[in-house]
This record gives sequence, C-alpha cells and structure tokens, in this order.
Amino acid sequence: MKKSRWCFQVPRGYWRKSWKITKMFSVLMCALTFSVSAAAFAQHERVTLNFRQATVRQVLNEIQRQTRLSFIYNTEQTEQLGQISVEAHNESVTSLLDRILTGTGLTWKIQEDLILISQAGPETTAIPQAQEQETVLLTGTVTDIQKMPLPGVTVKISGTSFGTSTDANGKFRFSYPKNKAQIVLEFSFVGMQTTSVKYAGQKEIDVILYEDQKELDEVVVTGYQVLDKRTQTSAITTVKAEDIMIPGVTSIDQMLEGRIPEMTFMLNSGEVGATPRLRVRGTSTLLGNREPLWVLDGIVMTDPVDVDPDDLNNPDYLNIIGNAIAGINPQDIERIDVLKDASATALYGTRAANGVIVVTTKKGRIGKPVLSYSHSSKITRRPRYTDRNINLMNSQERVRFGKALADQHYIFPTQMPLVGYEGALYRLQSGLTDYDTFLNEVTWYEQVNTDWFDILTRDAYSHSHTLNVSGGSDIVRYYASLGYDRDNGVSNTTYTERYTVTAKMDVQMTSKMLMAIKLNGNVQKKNHLVSTLDAMDYAYNTTRALPCFNEDGSLFYYERYRGGYGGQGNKYLRYNIVNEIDNSSSGYDGKGIQVDLNLKYNILPTWDVTATGSYSVSSTLQEDWWGDKTAYVAALKNGEYEDKPIPGDDGKCILPYGGILKTKNSDTENLTFRLQSNYRKLFGEDDQHLITALLGYEVNMLRSKSMNNEVRGYLKERGMQFADMSSLNLDDYPLYKEWLQQNHLTLTRGLTNQLSLYLSLTYGYREYFTLNVNGRTDASNKFGSRSNERLLPVWSVSGMWNIQETFLKEASWLSEMRLRMSYGMQGNMLDGQTPNMLITQQPINSYYNENVSNVYQFPNPNLKWEETKQTNIGLDMSFFNGRLNIGGDFYYKKTENVFSWVNVAPTNGLTSYLMNNGSLKNVGYSVTLSATPVKINDFAWRISTSYSANKNKTQTDAVEKYELEDYLAGTAIISGESVGTFYSYEFLGLNAQNGTPVFDDYTDRRHLLEDKSLEDVVRMVMTKSGTREPVFSGNLFNTFTWRGITLSFNLAYSLGSKVRLFALYEPIISGVSAENNVRKEFVNRWQVPGDEKRTRIPAIINRSDEMYDYYNRHWSQEQSNKTKTFAYNLWDMYDNSDIRVVSGNYLKMQTLTLRYSLQPKLLKKTPFSSASVSFSTQNLFTISAKALKGQDPSQAGFAKPNLSVRPNYTIGLNVSF
Repeated sequence: MKKSRWCFQVPRGYWRKSWKITKMFSVLMCALTFSVSAAAFAQHERVTLNFRQATVRQVLNEIQRQTRLSFIYNTEQTEQLGQISVEAHNESVTSLLDRILTGTGLTWKIQEDLILISQAGPETTAIPQAQEQETVLLTGTVTDIQKMPLPGVTVKISGTSFGTSTDANGKFRFSYPKNKAQIVLEFSFVGMQTTSVKYAGQKEIDVILYEDQKELDEVVVTGYQVLDKRTQTSAITTVKAEDIMIPGVTSIDQMLEGRIPEMTFMLNSGEVGATPRLRVRGTSTLLGNREPLWVLDGIVMTDPVDVDPDDLNNPDYLNIIGNAIAGINPQDIERIDVLKDASATALYGTRAANGVIVVTTKKGRIGKPVLSYSHSSKITRRPRYTDRNINLMNSQERVRFGKALADQHYIFPTQMPLVGYEGALYRLQSGLTDYDTFLNEVTWYEQVNTDWFDILTRDAYSHSHTLNVSGGSDIVRYYASLGYDRDNGVSNTTYTERYTVTAKMDVQMTSKMLMAIKLNGNVQKKNHLVSTLDAMDYAYNTTRALPCFNEDGSLFYYERYRGGYGGQGNKYLRYNIVNEIDNSSSGYDGKGIQVDLNLKYNILPTWDVTATGSYSVSSTLQEDWWGDKTAYVAALKNGEYEDKPIPGDDGKCILPYGGILKTKNSDTENLTFRLQSNYRKLFGEDDQHLITALLGYEVNMLRSKSMNNEVRGYLKERGMQFADMSSLNLDDYPLYKEWLQQNHLTLTRGLTNQLSLYLSLTYGYREYFTLNVNGRTDASNKFGSRSNERLLPVWSVSGMWNIQETFLKEASWLSEMRLRMSYGMQGNMLDGQTPNMLITQQPINSYYNENVSNVYQFPNPNLKWEETKQTNIGLDMSFFNGRLNIGGDFYYKKTENVFSWVNVAPTNGLTSYLMNNGSLKNVGYSVTLSATPVKINDFAWRISTSYSANKNKTQTDAVEKYELEDYLAGTAIISGESVGTFYSYEFLGLNAQNGTPVFDDYTDRRHLLEDKSLEDVVRMVMTKSGTREPVFSGNLFNTFTWRGITLSFNLAYSLGSKVRLFALYEPIISGVSAENNVRKEFVNRWQVPGDEKRTRIPAIINRSDEMYDYYNRHWSQEQSNKTKTFAYNLWDMYDNSDIRVVSGNYLKMQTLTLRYSLQPKLLKKTPFSSASVSFSTQNLFTISAKALKGQDPSQAGFAKPNLSVRPNYTIGLNVSF
C-alpha cells in the first residue's frame, strides 16, 4: 500500500527496505567517500532524454540511470505535480532540474552527489530586512535510534512556515526572528514519529526520531521471522489488535469472527467462558485435534487442560475450560498474524497442519513513561419468554393444553410429578380433593406463570480493568501491565474471574547484543453448574404452572420419581431447582506463569545468532460438589436429607452420609530452547541480489500430570470435612461397598519430547521476484517405529512475482500487483500411539485377591504419518495509492494416510484398530477488499470485506465405529461426503386417520436391510440433509471518522450450513408429563381427520391407543440380530426428519461501536495525554431463516437447548497520562 513517503533513489538499484530506511544511509555514506569533488562532478553531469506525459518520478529515475547522482524527495509532493513532458539533449542536470521544478513550489540542492528536492525556500529562511539584526541561528543534527543521520527531515517552527530540511549528514541550519514567544521546533519525517523540541538558547539541537508504529503494516510476523510484506510468498493475514478489539470481550479468539479470511468461527453457546471452534482452511484430520496452533511471541502455547480431540471436534461439545491463550489479556496484544498455507506454517512442523495463529504482544517504546488505563463495563441480556426463539406456553396455555388432553381421555404417565392441571385432576379423581378445591387449584395454576428465566438467569454485569506503563531509552525499553476481568454469566452463579500480569524489557547490552526478557502470569477462577444441572434446559422444558417459591418466600418442593440404583429402591424425592443450584457447584482454579528470554548477537552486519529459552508451568484444579441436600445425592442415598440410611439389600443405599466431591488436578510443565542463525546479504554489481537464510535447532519438552478422585461423605457446609464412616459395617451397605472397591484415585503422567531442525532459504532479485524454500524435521517420542518415516520432513517451496514492478511500473493508477504461489507437505501424528503394547497395572482385585493388569492399547508399529499436501495461489493488488486494495487466494489441500478406526475380529483381542486409511480433500478460495471511498478534510469512510469458501470431502474404506446418533448429529465420518454431513428421515406427511408421521422405513421390505452395515442402512433409509459446518463465510466492516468521533460496525455472515430445529417431541416421548412445558406449535397439531392438510405437527397419541407401543418402538430394534437399529420410535424419527431441517445461513451484527477521542486542546489543562470513551454492542441482531422462528442458527436440535449467544452492551474508557 502506497502512502506519503520520502523516496531515496541511489545508484545502481540499491535494495531498499521500507521498514528501516535509515539503514541505507550507512551504506550510502561509505559509497560517497571518494577522492574527487563529487559536488563539482554532479553539477557537470549531463543527460539526454525525451518524455511525453510522464511522472516526475519517471524522469528522475532516468536521470539517475544516466548519472551517478542520487535523489531524496517526498513522493506525495512530486505526485501532486501530475504528468509532464520534457526533452533534453546533452543538457546539464542542474539546468534540467530548474526547468522541471520552476513554478512547482519545489526546489533542489546538491550535497556532494546527493540531490535533495524539497519545498521551495533557501536553506536559511528569508527574513524581512528590518528584522535581520534580531535573528537567532538554529543549528543541529537529526539521527535515528542507532545514531545514523537522517537526511530530508522537515524542520520548522511550530505554527509557522519557517523551516528547512536536513542535509545528507542529517544537519540543519536556519535563522529565525527573535521574539518574546517560545520557539518550538517541529521535526517530521515519513516513517518516524513527529517530535517537538523547545529552543532554550542551546547552540546545537540534537534530535533523535523514533520509528512510527504504523510501519507494522508493512511487515508480517511468523514467530520465527519478521518478513517484508511486499516480498512475502505465503498466505498470511494480519490484523492489528486495536482494529478488532471489542470492549468487554476478555478473550482474543472471540474477536476473530468474520475478520480472518478462510477461518471458520463457530460458537455454540452463550455461556460465560465458552470457547469458539476455529477452523483454518477446513478440516485437515478426522481423528486428531482440528484446532489451529497458537503461538505467543514466537513460543508455541499449550492448552491448560488436556481435552480429548473427540470432544474438541464434536460440534455440540461445550468447552468452558478455555484454550491456550485463555490467560492472555487482549489489551496486551499488538497484532495477530494467521498463517494459512504450507509455506507459512512449514517452520512449525507437525504441529501446524491446522494453521497457526501468531500473537504478538506490545513492547516498550522509547520516550518518557506513559501510563495508560482502560476499563469496560458490560451488561449481557438474559433470555426472556418474549424472545422469538423461546416459543413456549405460559401457565394458562399449558393448563388449557393439559385439559384438552384430559378431555380426550389421555392417559398421563403414572410416575409423573403431581403438579399443574394434571396433578389437580389426579387428586380430584383419587378423591383426595373435592370439585371446588379442584377448580380453585386450576385457577391458581393458570395464574402462577412462573418466570423460570427470571429466577435462573440474570442480566449480567461484567467489568474489566487494565493498567499498563511503557517507556524507555535507546538502551532499555520496558512494558508492564496488570489486568483484572470479572465476566459474569447470564446463568446465576456462573462467572469467570481472571488476573493477568505482563512484564517485558528490551536491553541493548552492547552495540551487538540485544537481550529481551518477558514474564506472563495469570490466575483464573471459574464457576459453573455441575454436569447434572442445566438451568437453561430446565427453564426451557419446565411448565410455568409450577411455582418455585411458596407465598412466604420459601422454596416450593414437588416430588419427582427417581429410579434407585440398578432400577431398585425407586421412590419419589422432593425437588427444587434453586435448592439444587444452591447446594452444588463446579469450580475451576487455574494458575500459569511463563518466562521467556531472548538473546540476539550480531556477529556481522549481515549475520546474527539468536538464542531463545522459554519455561512455563500451569496448574489447574477442577472441583465438582454435590451437597447432601440435593436430590442427586438423595437418589444415591435412596432417602431424603433428614432420613437415616437404610442398611441391607432393601436400602439400596450407595451413599450413606454426606455429599460428593470430585476433583481433578492437572499440572503441566513446558520447556523450549531454540538456537537460530539469520543471514541476510546483498550482492551483485548493482546489489540486485538478496539472499536470506535461517537455520535453527529447537528442543521442546512437555510434561503433564493429572490426578482424578471422587470422594463420598463430603460435608462442605461443615468446614469442608468428611463424614466418619469408620463405624459403618460395609456389609450392611453392599452397594456402597461395591462402589468403594471399584472407584479409586487415578494418576496419569505424560511426557512428550521433541527435537527439531528447521531451515528457510530466500532469494530475491531487486523487487521483481522472490523464491523461498522452508523445511523442518521433527523427532519425537510419540511417533511410530518405522525408521524410514520417523523423521519425515515437513517442507514447502514458494515464490512471489511483482507484476507491477516488472510490466506495469509506469501505470500511475496501479500501486501494487503481486502473484504468490506455494506448495508444501505437512505431517501429523496422533498422541498416545506407540509401537509397544501399553498395559495398565491395577491394584489388588478383591475377587482374585491379587494384582491385575489390563491391556490398555495394542502395539501399532505400522502407523504412518498423516500427510497433508497443499497448493496455494494468491494475488494482491493495490490501486490509487492504496485507496483500493484487492486480494485473493485459491488453495487445494489433500490429506493422505488419514487416521481412522477399522473394525477387526474380536479374536484379535480388540474390536477396532487405528490405521492409515483414506484421504481428505479441502478446496477453497477467498477474496478480500478494502477501500477508502471518501476522505474529505476531517471525514473519512473506510470499508473492508472478505468472502471465503471451503468444500471438503472424505474418502475412506474404513468401517467406522459410529452409532445411529452420530449419523443424525453429523459426527460420523462418511466416505464421499463432507465433514459434518448429517442424515434425516424422509417425512412423507401425516397419517390421515390418526395424525402420526409417515416415513418410508422399509417395513414392507425388511429383508433388503439385513446383514448390511449401519452406514449402508442409513444411506438407504435416510436422506442427506447437508453439513453442519458453513461452506461460505465473510464479513463487511465499515468505519466512519470525523475529527475525534469514530463509528464502526462489523456484519458477519455464514452460508451453506444446515440446522436441525430443536426437538419438538423429545420431552413427551414417554408421555406428556405435568412437569414439562411444551412448545406453542402443539396448538396447531393434528387433532381430527383433515388437519393433515393444514399442519405438519403430528398428533399426540394416547397411551390407550392400540398402536401406541408400535409407534413407541421401531421394528428395527426387534430385528437387531439381522438389521442394524436405525430408528427408536416414531416421535424421534419426526424430530430428526428432513422437515425439521432448515437453512443455517445468517447475517449478524457482530459489533457496533461509537467512540469519541478528546481533542488535544481539550486535554491541555488536564493530566491526560489522551482520553477516549466508547459505547459498543455485540450480537445486536441476527437475520436468519424464518423457519428458525428465532432459534439461534449457531445452535441446533442435535443436542438439548443451550444458552444462545446473548446481546451485550458495553461502555469503555481509555486514558493515558
């Protein structure tokens, strides 16, 4: 992207670096040291040229080509001159420059063989004659941080036009009238920060200019290298943290929705701390972890808790523990680079098959200390019955529904809670109450209308605070921050709390050695509901005709039928959801600290060596508690809290006293050491060749330890003590004794060692093209024993062709056009695979009375790498000096030797075996566009958009171990289909006689399904509904700025996925229970013949119906010996039918932010150097398919209803001192 900048034109095509332009002058000053008078020589140089409608830059390029002169000029000033026509025949350069620049407001001057073109005006600014005797001479030198002189720096008196520019040695000199006003010199230079200096009579004014951080736009960071964006050959997307920052959001991964092309963002819950699933360029593995690799400041991060990849890959899994960067404060982040193709990720080896997300944190800036504080207060809206997606009956409608069923002589479940209309009717029919009492009860139930969402959820207030300080000198630079976040969940009692600390220091030890040290630390606390409770599910499925509190405010308990252990000892136990929540908890405590040390030594100007060491430790404790007052514990006790445990077989007691405490302690330790050598050399007669080389050696050790334990008899409310059961005769409680024998503390240890060697070679010719080769080989203790493949290398080749510089250099409308191509191979290996048999040693078995061992895993010496080969083609274009930018990438990615489970004969000692079998293809493309349509005075409108597509297809001959639910939920891997493909029963309509749903389930030709695999049966009986994962995704981001006001919003969209509606019949499959609420759709259900023409909602079949059992148990369950079970009952088939599948496409207002930054003049009398306030909202609205009826398209009926992603509103404050 072009922008206003100074152009340095030096002889013979010197290779220029955009991010460090001052480096050129160290070479230039050496080149200027020769014996003849260069200044005199320059003035006698002559040229011959002829241009028609050419730019000034083209003319200067030709002068440079014919002479040994160099030029320094501001490209913005010369571009404003437009096109010129000029002809010269053996004319002196000085004469020609006079002709070109006359009347343009520009002038030139010669310093040896360097010509500086700048604003017109003599070196010493003209002073009116009457004031000449009252002038002050201002002289000095301007350099960069490394004391290199900066030519062409604009030096002027602040608030006036008096000034000059520095010469080739960085020196300036001019006079200014004396007056009583304070003289302030302003120094400005493109790519550097503008600096002001007060004149206090000093003879020499020496100034250091520091790099402007806007130059971050010109590089990409891979973690191992910092590359010039103009010459990069890889597919890398870079975003600044400030551009995607969402006030109130405490995790950077949740800010990436729609902002990264070719990255799919999926979040299935609005629970606090929920972690999104990210996919970079689709899915690269079927069984392994599909999440991208997180890298923080060049160090690979690991998850705090080891989660099974099967869970992480499950689209219905709710991850509230967090990922590798859960402990990082977003306010400490500077930028994010997402590495996508094989060329970009090759240096990370086997860990990078799913892409790499490189996070770079802020560092110290040279200058006085700057203290900054940021705060956000957020309100997250709780769900309400008035929400479109909560289409449930109120208490009056529910009572009418129950009455309608009773009028039809519906037989309610015999073991249902006796509440609501059904309970009142039971008491009347049983003679427990009279008719008047019955009517009073019904009236009361109609008016109860309990708001379960109000009781169990809240409008949650959250807040975050960050305090940081930054500063330093050219020797020492520092950055430190403290952060605190309290993110309260919408569900009562749920929250996450986090403390973070970051400290970074860069020290210039010597002129050749730089040391950087960093410390990150975090403490996290989380609280959620225990796994046996789901407040959202309860609020969604519980009738509103059931009260939660008595009139005096005490809890209202109702009796629930609870099955005893082993189906015996069944009885009714009292229940209240608030009591369950108050007497249970699920807590998470995590601590982590990481220390990084980096030493860089410059052996030669072209060669440096860097040593990096990182050590991190983390500890987590997950603690689940059920008190003895909960119904969950009462069911294990087989009695209420106040009841004495009943001994003997009749008691069926598995927990005599106290509650339950489950704990899981996890400790991880990670050590990384890296030694890397970097070489960069320009050579050739005109320095037209550039070679860079990187060679590195890396060692990584990851050690983990976990302990799982469950203890019964825990009394948390009595000082966290345990009930004394030493006096118990365990023979009186055989079930409890059996539990004690089978459950014991388990310890797990893991150790992964990895040794790596990596290499990167790059060759560039001028700015015309770049070629790159990357390679890495990993050796690890988790690979198989096939020696010829154990060190299978990861490699890539790539190239970049600068089309604009080669063919379209004269096109003024084109700023940039680059073509990129890459091809490479990556490998992947599952954890836990070994060429040796794994045996677990168990304690003494009570039956055998001796130690026992079990085969945990059979040897798998022939398991090979999963290999992913990827081809990428990209094109980057920029027009009209960067006002319009367009980019695109196309990729083809194929994974071979895919891991899959294959069924084997039980005679082998196991029923399945992991093998390399099949392939997985991903084909996709992306298009990005950014533009500045309007930029007038103080107003600017900027827009950016991206569009990405990915289509994958699996091919495997493996017979997978999938259940029926996997095919219905899209978690089965099916050969020839996309990952996430799910199937549905084909709905044919409603039975005209009784309103039951009709399907073609092969009832009349069952023999065709006999002895077939479940996958074959599914393909025959069901219809393919689509895929759960979107095919297309993107965003539209707009920013409007006017003076200090900024309005921005981001629209994110997703296309191509399918969603199953929430289950309609699942809550009443076993009968309509008085405790359950039902959706309002049942009002329009089939009731009489002819209704099948107006509705698709089936009837509710009475338990007295002769066909009830037939409908409630599918025939395939009876024929299980010959035909795989492919359905359970008619109602489950309806909930999983194609009529309950709708489009998952959506357009969402992801963020909307209004920010006001106070103008500097308003802050002059305050201690603040900057201040801004903002108001933002997230998830304000979603436009989706009408058939969803408000159901969040990111959720689906594959699992029970969960808390949807909630809208929130945030006020932010940022100040600096």
